[in-house]
Amino acid sequence: MPRPPREEYTVGWVCALSAELAAAQEMLDEEHEDLERDVDGNDENLYSLGSIAGHNIAIVCLPAGRIGNNPAAVVATQMKTTFKGIRFGLMVGIGGGVPSVAVDIRLGDVVVSQPDKTFGGVVQYDSGKATPSGFKRTGSLNAPPQILLSAVAKVQASKLRNRSKVSEYLQTFSHMPDFQHEAAGPDILFKAGYNHKGGQTCDECSIDGQEGRQPYRVSAEFGGVLCFEMEAAGLMNNFPCLVIRGICDYADSHKNKRWQPYAAGIAAAYAKEVLLVIPPADVAKTRTAEEAT
Repeated sequence: MPRPPREEYTVGWVCALSAELAAAQEMLDEEHEDLERDVDGNDENLYSLGSIAGHNIAIVCLPAGRIGNNPAAVVATQMKTTFKGIRFGLMVGIGGGVPSVAVDIRLGDVVVSQPDKTFGGVVQYDSGKATPSGFKRTGSLNAPPQILLSAVAKVQASKLRNRSKVSEYLQTFSHMPDFQHEAAGPDILFKAGYNHKGGQTCDECSIDGQEGRQPYRVSAEFGGVLCFEMEAAGLMNNFPCLVIRGICDYADSHKNKRWQPYAAGIAAAYAKEVLLVIPPADVAKTRTAEEAT
C-alpha cells in the first residue's frame, strides 16, 4: 500500500539476523512501499515498512556479519535521523537462555527487558573496571519507556487469563517450514560441566550428560539474569526501547542454530502482542526517541 510520510512512523523495530527480519516482516498487518535511499545523506540502512494495529513501523536489520553493540547503536541512530517521529523502539530477536533453580527457562520461551531491583532490564556485563578483588561492574543502562513496560504488564495479564494471542500469530509462519516448532528438534539441557563433543549437532553427546527436568514450563519473563544477547546494551541509553528475546540455546558449548528461526518467530509474535495493547493515540502523545535522549 502507499507509504505514509516519514514523520508518521512512530515505532522502530531493530533486529540483527535475517531470520529475525523475516519474522518481523511476517508480523506486519500491512506492508508499505520501500523508502528511496537518500544517497546524499548519512543513513545507510535499508528499511522494511508497514503497520501493526495502527502503528506505522520501520524495521531495520543490522548488516550481514555485523552484530554487536556498536553496529546496533549506529543503525538505531541513523533510523532516528530518518524517521524523526519514532517514539520508541523494539529490539526483537534471539538470545541464549540462563536456566536456574528459580526460573525454568526452556527453548522457545520469551525474555523481556523489564527492570529488576537496581537494574533497568539490560545489564552490560563488560562495563566496569578491574579491581584487586576482580572485575567490578559500574554504571547502569536506562530502563524501557513507561508505555512499553505498561504494555508488558497487560500482556502478562492476558497470558494469566489464557487470552494471549501469541500462538495465533505463530500461525502466520505456517508456510515457512524452518520456523515451525517441529523443525527445531528436541529441547535438551546438558549439565553445566559437560562439554559438547563436536559437530553441528549433539548426536555424539552422551545422554548421561543431560540435565533431568520436569516437562513443565515457567514464564521466562521474571527473575534475575535470564538471557545473554549481543546488541541491546548498544541501544538502551540512546534509543528508548524494549528488548524481546526468544530463547534459541542455553549459551553453552552445545549451542547450534536449529532453534533460531522458531525463537525469532515467537519473539516477533510477542512484540506484535505488545503493540496490540498500546493505543496509537497514546504513542502520539509521548516524546520522540530523539527528544527522550
